[in-house]
Amino acid sequence: MNELSDYPFTLDHILESNQRMDAELVQRSKKIRDRLVQLGDSLDYAGKQDEIKAIEGQMGQPTFWDDNESAQKTVAQLKGLKVIVGPMQELSTSVDDLAALIEMAEEDQSIADEVAAEVDRLEGILDELELKALLNGTNDGAGAIVTINARDGGTDANDWADMMLRMYSAWAVASDYKIELLDRQENEEAGINHASIAVRGPMAYGYLKGEEGMHRLVRISPFNSEGKRQTSFAAVSVSPEIDDSIEIDIEKKDVREDTYRAGGAGGQHVNKTDSAVRLTHVPTNTVVQCQNERSQHQNRDTAWKMLRAKMARVEEEKREAEEASKYATQARTGFGSQIRNYFLHPDQRVKDARTGHYVGNFNSVMDGSELQGFLDAFLRLRAGKQQ
Repeated sequence: MNELSDYPFTLDHILESNQRMDAELVQRSKKIRDRLVQLGDSLDYAGKQDEIKAIEGQMGQPTFWDDNESAQKTVAQLKGLKVIVGPMQELSTSVDDLAALIEMAEEDQSIADEVAAEVDRLEGILDELELKALLNGTNDGAGAIVTINARDGGTDANDWADMMLRMYSAWAVASDYKIELLDRQENEEAGINHASIAVRGPMAYGYLKGEEGMHRLVRISPFNSEGKRQTSFAAVSVSPEIDDSIEIDIEKKDVREDTYRAGGAGGQHVNKTDSAVRLTHVPTNTVVQCQNERSQHQNRDTAWKMLRAKMARVEEEKREAEEASKYATQARTGFGSQIRNYFLHPDQRVKDARTGHYVGNFNSVMDGSELQGFLDAFLRLRAGKQQ
């Protein structure tokens, strides 16, 4: 395949000589080619191709699967690289084909409509790839650990936290990510007190870290016999699921471990042993807990993984605070500083308080199908601030 920088593949002279093409369409076609070359440079397209070849060479070795855990990490790395390289290869081929289509349009006016449709399609693909190029943070390529806690609003808040858990799970499934439930504590009446899930796949953390903060729901309460409007809050925290090879400085003497009986609302779900584990990093008051496994040993291992992820996020927040101080727009957290508002009354809508991104269909956000627009809008906002 040609290097992206090797194009112009006759596109310029074809466009310049084609008198039948709309002038704006001509400029858009040229711009696609220029954007493609620039994107290839920013994503280190050639370097990623070399990495793919090297990994595929490793996978061809007969001993590759001897260490299953290491092999799985390598496969995940390959998948992450192909998420970028695959679409870039297809796009470069399509841009080459565009030149031929434009040349044909000089002889057949009816093909001009096909050119316009193809230009629209390629611009859309470029937009998506340019968004992926913004996922260039230290841990953006990692999986994500998403924790949701019910806050103010009583039982409605517990129900709201459970709704949000389902929203992120639905988005993850639709995005072809894997999900693992790490911890879930049921509320006695309805919903959950808190829950944590791991979302694993290319760029999961990069996409989801902008969800950290307070989420506010306004609706007629299904738990209020008088049918009054209720405002509820759920807090979301997102940490990168980091590899064991990444060193995180945590002194064991700084971590307090508590064990307790796992269980939810009661009955058959209550565990009779102290299998649940809570870890508190005393210097930072960072708390994680896990009760999803029956074994205390398994819960302890998972809790330590969650703590390492949280501490990695703490370090990242320090770097982000330094960057944010440059443009004085550091995000606020805590009560009254919700990042997004969800309304079911008096009308149905969802609006992000940071980006202004708006969806007029509450259910399409909650089923995960229109959540991506909010994630993309935050990526653009963050990129704009850092420029």
